[in-house]
Amino acid sequence: MTNTPTAAPVPPAGAADPSRWLRTYHPRASAAARLVCFPHAGGAANAFVALSAALPEDVELLAVQYPGRQDRRGEPCAQDLSELAAGVAGALAASPDDRPLFLLGHSMGALVAFETARLLEERGGAARLFVSAARPPAQDWEEPDLALVGDGELVAGLRRLGGIPEPLLADPEIAAEILRLLRADHRALLRHRCAREHAVAAPVTVLLATADPKNSPAQMADWARHTTRGHEVVTLSGGHFALLERPAESALPVTERIRGDLARAEAFGASGASGASGASGAPGTEPLADLVRELMLEGLAGRTPRLTTDLTALEAAAGRVMAPEAFAYVSGTAGSGATGRANRAAFDRLRLVPRMLRGTRRADTSVTLFGQRLAVPVLLAPLAAQQVAHPEGESATARAAAATGVPMVLSTFASRTLEEVAGAAGDHPRWFQLYLPSDRAVGESLVRRAEASGYGAIVVTVDATHLGFRPAELDSGYSPFLRGTGIANFTSDPAFRAGLPADADATQTVLRWAQISTDPTLTWEDLARLRGLTRLPLLVKGILHPDDARLALEHGADGVVVSTHGGRQLDGSVSALDALPAVRKAVGPDVPVLMDSGVRTGSDVLKALALGADAVLYGRPYVYGLGLDGGRGVEHVLRCLLTDLGLALALTGCASLADVGPHVLANGDLR
Repeated sequence: MTNTPTAAPVPPAGAADPSRWLRTYHPRASAAARLVCFPHAGGAANAFVALSAALPEDVELLAVQYPGRQDRRGEPCAQDLSELAAGVAGALAASPDDRPLFLLGHSMGALVAFETARLLEERGGAARLFVSAARPPAQDWEEPDLALVGDGELVAGLRRLGGIPEPLLADPEIAAEILRLLRADHRALLRHRCAREHAVAAPVTVLLATADPKNSPAQMADWARHTTRGHEVVTLSGGHFALLERPAESALPVTERIRGDLARAEAFGASGASGASGASGAPGTEPLADLVRELMLEGLAGRTPRLTTDLTALEAAAGRVMAPEAFAYVSGTAGSGATGRANRAAFDRLRLVPRMLRGTRRADTSVTLFGQRLAVPVLLAPLAAQQVAHPEGESATARAAAATGVPMVLSTFASRTLEEVAGAAGDHPRWFQLYLPSDRAVGESLVRRAEASGYGAIVVTVDATHLGFRPAELDSGYSPFLRGTGIANFTSDPAFRAGLPADADATQTVLRWAQISTDPTLTWEDLARLRGLTRLPLLVKGILHPDDARLALEHGADGVVVSTHGGRQLDGSVSALDALPAVRKAVGPDVPVLMDSGVRTGSDVLKALALGADAVLYGRPYVYGLGLDGGRGVEHVLRCLLTDLGLALALTGCASLADVGPHVLANGDLR
């Protein structure tokens, strides 16, 4: 499939007749919303009968009837998916029913639903798009030409996928009809074209079955590219036809999101749910404290958040569900933990001063770094081997970061490759953190791959050339890297592979990684050589002394990150927040200064900004969210953080980050 734009489709004859295109199996006149469902290739409207019955009374399901089947057998099948989209869009536009529209497409039907949503945007659009068992529209689905596949082979493939009862496939006449429709739909599917930049102004919820043989989480990442309102992946149990075969299960997440969108639209006075923002809308698209209102509305319906909103309580919650050795790896600090405690104590010592009647309804949280405008002064810190917390690892984190408007800094020691994570992030800003390997060819290769994959900056970490003494990890005898987790960027790297025997096994691969992954002999001259390798902005992470900040700039750095490595390196170190003012003074007002270590809440972010940081890197809490609830957990954590930050800005009288300074702190004039 070639990804090229197409001209607007011409609506087929009769498109304005809703009854020709839409069937309602369980009419619900009092329902608050309509869910329009699009069948899969070879499928018919009655595929959604069971799902319709499983939906609650406040959601009415309308099943799309494609030409050439059921009540429309006398008509030829469509030659292109855009014909189907035009027909459904015309029928919906002609309908006098103005209840909010939600679209759901299964497999090929997801493409039709996507194109229909695009056509409907001139008339208010859809509130949300659900897609099931479907790769993103600009991807090549790698479907074969079924005209070249024999009947027996095709039926065998249908049996592997499931979804069609065996008695139907065993009946020659019924099987022949199924194959006729399947081949017709596949001809249209093979003709489908979608440009990578085509997007809908509605949030996208991907329903992905855990045992789907055709689709994987990695393939779903590009759905983020095709929406301007955020996307999420919700897992269902079962195979390719889980949506249809397990209607009671699949109805739950669909209903939950429909009700949430309707509640938000009502709370904010929107005209219909088409203006409702998805749970993953980026900052700046929703009123201040939207999350607070949303959760209160959920409370009225008797529902409470899946995860706590207390960001300081996430660690304990994650400790109860994560594998003990994985939790020890994520939460562990150096030695007695004094540096970790100092990082938190530094924030707790500072007090903010509220200011009154400043008329601040919405705070502008945007910041410009290296010429790029970021929606928020928060980036996800580079935490390694995230697959220890959740099977999707950094890919789930990248999708959640993109959905909430938070840039991600990917670790060199990620459990997913930088290319995979770039795919999950879509067009959202992202940076790459680099540990300089002792094999300089591998280091250069990693930089080139980051450039090619759209990473906007290189963050070189300099405070971990020696591994800190971390009792929690040592007591469990656990290293994810020595078990092959967290070295994906190396095993996928041609320069790294060139140093291995052709028949290298897993043990040899891990041993080579251990030999070259970091370099304790690094000097400032190595930073200067790295500066010569790339034109990307270069930040040095791990700075605590003002003289080191000056040296970083002298050797080519464009910015610095004040950090104690989350308290994981030197026990008894100065806290990052206490070191921040001197570093800011050393580099002057124009050099970007970021900080991490100890940041937990929105108020913490504000305190760091008040002491001179341009932005912060946010670490462990989002990985705890990942361990507790995958990508949805990461989204929840980030929405809580950003809501808290927005409120903290407003309550201290700051309408934008430009208003933040030492004056927001008690006795700030003494700093």
